[in-house]
Amino acid sequence: MADNCQLCEAERLTEWLFEDEEIWIAECIVCLTPMVVWKQHGLPEETLEQAFLERFKLIASQRYPDGWWLDTKRRRIPEHWHAHARPAGAFFDPRSDLDGEWDEAVDEEADPV
Repeated sequence: MADNCQLCEAERLTEWLFEDEEIWIAECIVCLTPMVVWKQHGLPEETLEQAFLERFKLIASQRYPDGWWLDTKRRRIPEHWHAHARPAGAFFDPRSDLDGEWDEAVDEEADPV
């Protein structure tokens, strides 16, 4: 665990949707979208990352049955692997007070699922 890493601390501040020995999935405190987090501080090998994302897709598809996109950009905590599932055409979850903000951030790099 790295000092002062919010993702390593893994405080249960929002609803947790899944957890196993390698990852946890919870609502992001900022955007309320599902976020998958590797329990180990750092960045995984590609094959491990893909395994994490396969588990994540099940949870994300349940949250956003009308479509979603995978956001793998680590904006606030770049040194700890995590990714967000964002609703199709949006950046924040519709329940978020920030819904409708930053929708222009949804760009060509978005991986629709």
